[in-house]
Amino acid sequence: METISIRKVGQADLETLRQLSIKTFRDSFADANSKEDIDTYIAESRSTDRIASEFANPESKFYFAVSVEQPVGYMKLNRGMAQNECKDENAMEIQQIYVDKGFQNLRIGQSLLDVAFDHASNLQLDFVWLGVWEHNHDAIRFYEKNGFVVFGKHDFRLGKDLQTDLLMKKQFIERYENTNDLG
Repeated sequence: METISIRKVGQADLETLRQLSIKTFRDSFADANSKEDIDTYIAESRSTDRIASEFANPESKFYFAVSVEQPVGYMKLNRGMAQNECKDENAMEIQQIYVDKGFQNLRIGQSLLDVAFDHASNLQLDFVWLGVWEHNHDAIRFYEKNGFVVFGKHDFRLGKDLQTDLLMKKQFIERYENTNDLG
């Protein structure tokens, strides 16, 4: 079994992050979308300037999953105003979580998700949320298995194609109205 470690992405890693994000996005969605739409989306969302700008946002964090010193997956977490929809201070968005096609089924996605859950727990957040394409049934099942439930939808533009993402969240902390119930 491959030994996988998770580490924070550093400034010197931005081009590696950009290349991995392009590869994993193409691998994930090229078969179900037009080349033109994929190319347009990548040009807009995966440019060097865009990645650098997102990395510079103090409310966003990127993590690599690494095998033999080579990044094979990554995740982007957003807090506060960096979140795309629910700009809730007691929440965190998993905006991107991708694993290289050749390394899938090694529980790397689970390892990245566990890092997000640890952050949420340590920060005592109410919930973690994400958006997932409504036709990405494998990902939806994976998130459901991890305690996520659908709470809404939003539009996602991929090139000229307007698609629908399901918004899913996992609750973390239940706030008690009556502290006398705690003993």
